[in-house]
Amino acid sequence: MSSIKNLWQNFADKHPGASKWVREGGLFVIVSNLITVFKYLMLLFLPLAFAGLPNIDFGFPGIDITLFGETFKWNIIGYDAAHGGLPYFCAYMVAMVIGECINFPIQRTFVFRSKGNIWYQAFWYLIAFCIVTCIVNSINCIWVAVAGMFVPDWLYNIGTTVLNGGVSMVVFFFVNKIIFPEGEAKA
Repeated sequence: MSSIKNLWQNFADKHPGASKWVREGGLFVIVSNLITVFKYLMLLFLPLAFAGLPNIDFGFPGIDITLFGETFKWNIIGYDAAHGGLPYFCAYMVAMVIGECINFPIQRTFVFRSKGNIWYQAFWYLIAFCIVTCIVNSINCIWVAVAGMFVPDWLYNIGTTVLNGGVSMVVFFFVNKIIFPEGEAKA
């Protein structure tokens, strides 16, 4: 174990900028994937909490698209009734908000070691969350409608989790590098 620590210390001494990116990137991936798994587990059970809501189309803009013989409503945010509608949207948003409320302070404090203005950072993190959620949801609604036709359920579920977590993770890493600038973080 000490040889690994010495190897890392030598690398960090020779390449401080690269070692910071490796450390932050590695921790970011670990934390983000743990949060993604947590969201996935919540989404296994949360739809039951909203099962009493009407299963209606709930999304914007709700454009009808046909791909590979499957017609569905493409939404930037929300889901059509065939893919969960209002109940699933509510469950999805609760899981995403809870996940990010856990993710933000962990990333800020332990991954990026930021000492910057928390309100400024939280505001921009919220803006990024809204944008990333719309991007991921607009891709996910195509995946949900089409992938289920071609892949087994277990692979479909893994693909959905990786898509949601992966796209969000990459975007949020670069957003975090902007929100938690170099001058505010201590290495």
